[in-house]
Amino acid sequence: MHGVPVYEFKYASDMEAVKRIPYGVSDFVAVVEQNQYYVDKTMYLPLLEQQPSNLFLIRPRRFGKSIFLNMLRAYYDSSQKAKFEKRFGNLWIGRNPTPLQGR
Repeated sequence: MHGVPVYEFKYASDMEAVKRIPYGVSDFVAVVEQNQYYVDKTMYLPLLEQQPSNLFLIRPRRFGKSIFLNMLRAYYDSSQKAKFEKRFGNLWIGRNPTPLQGR
């Protein structure tokens, strides 16, 4: 296999360090809580809050639209406010929350 890295694990705990790629997964909470790879796009939330109330997101298939919308739901949902630090603490928006978070 050319170009494919091969990992050798000596201990079961070594496997925990390797993150899973959440292919086809659109559940932000599951991705974050299971420590899977997540491309942080939370730095765009302050810009989105300044936009008109109706937005049209145009991106190709498999470009992260669903997980982005799911992340927005988790961020703005008032019933999820208590879990903010756990879910967003390691992300950009966790260090720079907006006034509309959890409303």
